[in-house]
Order: sequence, then structure tokens, then C-alpha cells
Amino acid sequence: MKKKIEILAPAKDLIQGIAAINSGADAVYIGAPQFGARSNATNSIEDIAELVKYAHLFNAQVFVVMNTILYDNELETCRLMIWDLYEIGVDALIIQDMAIMEMELPPIVLHASTQANNRDADKIKFLKDAGIKRVVLARELNLHQIKQIYDEADVELEFFVTGALCVSFSGNCYMSVANGERSANRGSCAQNCRLPYNLIDGNGETLIKNSHLLSIKDLDVSDQIPNLIEAGIVSFKIEGRLKDIVYVKNNVSYLRQKLDHFLDGAGSDKYTKASSGKCTFTFDSTLSRTFNRGYTDYFVNERHASIGSWESPKSKGQYIGKLIRTVGNAYEIENGELLNNGDGLCFINENNEADGIYVNKAENGKIYPNVLKDVKEGTFIYRNNDAAFIKIVEREDSAIRKIGTTLLLTENENGFELIATDEDGNVSVVKLEHSKEQTKTGESIEENIKTQLAKTGFTPYSADEINVMFSQNWFLPISKINEMRRNVFDQLSEIRLKNYKREEHQMVKTSHPYPETKLDFMYNVSNKTARKFYERHGVTEIEKAFELQWDPGKSRVMTTKYCIKYELKKCPIHQKDIVGVKVKEPLVLKQGELEYKLKFNCKPCEMEIWEKDAEFEIEEDHFH
Repeated sequence: MKKKIEILAPAKDLIQGIAAINSGADAVYIGAPQFGARSNATNSIEDIAELVKYAHLFNAQVFVVMNTILYDNELETCRLMIWDLYEIGVDALIIQDMAIMEMELPPIVLHASTQANNRDADKIKFLKDAGIKRVVLARELNLHQIKQIYDEADVELEFFVTGALCVSFSGNCYMSVANGERSANRGSCAQNCRLPYNLIDGNGETLIKNSHLLSIKDLDVSDQIPNLIEAGIVSFKIEGRLKDIVYVKNNVSYLRQKLDHFLDGAGSDKYTKASSGKCTFTFDSTLSRTFNRGYTDYFVNERHASIGSWESPKSKGQYIGKLIRTVGNAYEIENGELLNNGDGLCFINENNEADGIYVNKAENGKIYPNVLKDVKEGTFIYRNNDAAFIKIVEREDSAIRKIGTTLLLTENENGFELIATDEDGNVSVVKLEHSKEQTKTGESIEENIKTQLAKTGFTPYSADEINVMFSQNWFLPISKINEMRRNVFDQLSEIRLKNYKREEHQMVKTSHPYPETKLDFMYNVSNKTARKFYERHGVTEIEKAFELQWDPGKSRVMTTKYCIKYELKKCPIHQKDIVGVKVKEPLVLKQGELEYKLKFNCKPCEMEIWEKDAEFEIEEDHFH
């Protein structure tokens, strides 16, 4: 049997969920009323139920995100909510807290969120044996590591393909909570990583001023889809539950076309798409035309290029061209003919900061901005608000998805019957009691009938093939043909929903050993039930979650694969030929009252961020 490959799209709400499915998503993930890692992307049970119904019509799935850590007084609320979600037909839950594995649950499928920091094959294998059906991998992994996990753990694997990147290992960022009690693991990250910092060396010298030193580019590994599939990925996830509908439709349609190209070509004998229907678009999707900070393939092909987005954490957008000159109250820009009234333009100014203008008027190759700013000739100009593109994509009919059907109109003893067979083999039959009379002219009205039956309009169906089989040239009023068409498709939708098979999985408590016996705060154990889960699996020492015990001023608040030394071309391993003068450590990030020390662990190739009063030894560069 061919392996199903899925595009998984974010849904801020019901409307965006439907738009994602219409644009070609095989599955969507959406926040529940509580307990999701985006506290301002919550949804009612009623809205999720409606999305489930719409998705299942196309054999697409709905996953609900419940990936915060839980406190003891929330466990029962969470458990009851899971039952509600199961009752409305949700396909799976995406979770971080192991307390959920201990609860008395319905037979609902569980996926381990990327917040569970899934990067070790032995821990992922443990999760699979404990009953997790799918693991959302850490974004930092490379192709070789993914393949190794797939070979050793033998579990469904999901991987991010486009969207914003957390600079920290997911689930292990405590910057936000340490600075103001807004916990990322509780859904309220304050995004301290996107702030501007000064970089100060061990001599107190300022090396870099007012730069977004922890802000990194957005992810795009869409070119690696065939390699990732070969490495074992079955689901490609788009980040962005807080993004707008244009971003969602643009990303989904772009990936749909990219994946279909592979599935219809090189991958056709081994892989197939995971849901039904065919999409048509009125726009050309290009990732750079919606929110992005520039793109990186992160570490999927190992560490090989700079990934920082230091000038700005805002959207850079699509590169247009260089500024040629300023003439009067207008600019001349390379490829300026691409620009339209209402566009937003972005550039990096002389202070190395992101700056922007709006296009009031674009005519005769000249751009008249809302404010004439002093922009140097040769400056790169980007468009981060594409007015014409947004207008097209926002239209409901810019992405349409139809399930293919074959229609057969034939006669029976008491009149006529219309049979619809869809691309998945579902069959709907409607009968019409009607007297049989020849057409007045004695000629066939078959072409008229076919024209009426082809009008599938706002239904989720297309009539790809229509056959009329009459023994004589019978007459049928247009109103009756239309009525039969409406009824056969309404009934087909009911049949499709009835025939939808949701995968179910009943959790069974296990006691196989966890790969570690001691867990530090980074395992995010925040309730007695999660503690019980780990203890049953042989863990003897469990530190409380950071949120329950941090030591102000002295804590490690982030571990990351991103490295400021590497960005500065001072890495003693990867850049030993160009390092030049070594920087005096410890390096410090300073932003107003905030101050962090950087620790570089060269062996695992990781950087740690510590609060200012922390003490640690500086590792010597003995890797030369």
C-alpha cells in the first residue's frame, strides 16, 4: 500500500481552518478553549465541531493542540475537555504534558508536541511504546538524524516545513517567564528573543549595538520535501496559528503544488496524498509574498550558513530591487513596475534598522511614498505588504477544492435515477418518480441535461464525467434535473461523513524504562500526575518545572543550536580558518535592565543563555 504524505496547516479559527482545507491541507491543527501554546488562538468546542465536519468531508483530519504544561488544579478540566473533543470527532490531540498519558481517556490518538523537545531516538522510541502515535520532531534535526530516529523508533514523524522558528529548543525556553512571569510553556511567550540587544565582551567593550541578536530567519525546507519523505517524514507542518488568512492560503497552496509535483512524479509508485479532492487557485503562491523574515533551511543540511535576522524581527517580504535614485518627491526603484498603490515597502536604513514606507501612488516607473525618507542609492528594497496579492487571495473563491465525481442519469420502472460515484468509490443514488414522455421534437436533449448536471456550483464536488443512458429521447424539466443533482450531492456528503474512518487508540498504562533516571527542570514536570507517570517508568529523581521553582537572576533560560559566535564568524570548530582574533568571554547580551551571559558548549554545538548572576566555567577552545 502507498504511504500517505500530509500537509498540516495552522488554523487560528474556524474560518482559517476551512480556508486551509480549501487550499489543499490534508489536516489542520487548531487550539482548544484552553491549554494550547498560543493563548490568544483559542476556539470553542462548537467551532471545532464544525471544522471537523468540513474537514472529514474531504477525508482531511483535525488535530487539537493541548500542548501547555498543566498544574494540578487543571487536570480534571483538561480531561473533561478531551472527552468533549473526542465526542465531536477530533482525530488527534497534540500534547506536551505526560499527565495526559495517565488520565482515564477515550480512545483518542495522541501526538507528542514539538514542545516535548523530540530529538533523541531513544526517548522518541519510549514515547511510541507508551502509546504515542506520532511525534512532532524538533526543528533543529538534520536529515541524517531524522532517518536514524525513523529507523530506531518506527513511529509516525511530523516536521515543520515553513514558518517562524523558535531560537530555543522548543519547550526549553524560560526567558519570558524569568522576566515577567509570562510562561512560553503556558501559552504566553513574550518573545524576548525578538528584542534588540547590545553585545558586550568580557572586557566590557560593546561589540554590537542595538541589534536583534537572537532573532532568526523563518524556515523554508520545501525544497527538501523528497529527501525528508525518504528520511521518514509523513507530515509537513506549517507554523502560524497567529498568522492571517492570506499567509495560510499562500503557504498551503504553495506546498500543495510542490508536494503534488513530487507525488505525481518521482514519488508516484510509493507515496500518495492523504486526503481527497483537487484544488484550483486564482493566484500564484510565492512564500516571500506573505509574512517572512527571510528564509533559512536551519540545520536540515547541517550548519552551513548564517541564520540570524539581526536587523529586524518584522516581516522583510519580497525583494524588489535596488533604489536607483530619488527624484523630487518620488523614488526610482529597479523593477518598480512590480509595485502597486497601497504596497508597503521595507528597507534597512543607515542606522542598520528596518524602516518602511507606504506607496501612495505608483506610476510611470516612479514610486510616490506617504513619507519621503532619505534612502541611500543602492539600498535593497523589499515589499512586505503586497496590496494587489492580498486583495486576490482574501477572496473566498481564490482557492477552491472539489471532489471528483462521475454522474450517470438513467431510467427505471417509475421514472429516473441519478447515480453519483466519487473519487473514493462512495456511491449516492436518488430516484425521481416521473412520467416518461418523449421530447416534443422527438430529438435528444442529452446535451441540455449534461449542461444542467455539470453545474455543481458551491458544492464540494465537480462532475468530471456525465453519462445519460435513456432507451428513448425522454423529456425531463430543467427544475427536476437540478433537484436530482442537488439531492444526489447532499446525500453524497452524508454518505462520505458516515463512511469516514477515524483512527482510534486506547491508552494502556505501560512501565517500560524511561531512558533517563534523573530529570532536571527542562523536562517541565509541573503536576503530581506527570511525576507519577515518570516514576512508574523508573525515574527516581524529578526536578520541578522551571515555572514552579526558578532562582531569579541565576537561571539558565535557554538552550539553542543557534550560535552567536558562529554568526560573528568566530566559531573555533566550523570557522577555524577565519576566526582571527578570539573574542573575550563571557559575552553578554544587554537590553535595558535585562542582561544575559552566553555559554558556548562546543562539543554538542549548542549555546546556553544564562541570567546575569549565574556562575559557570568558560569552556576553553581545545578543539583547534
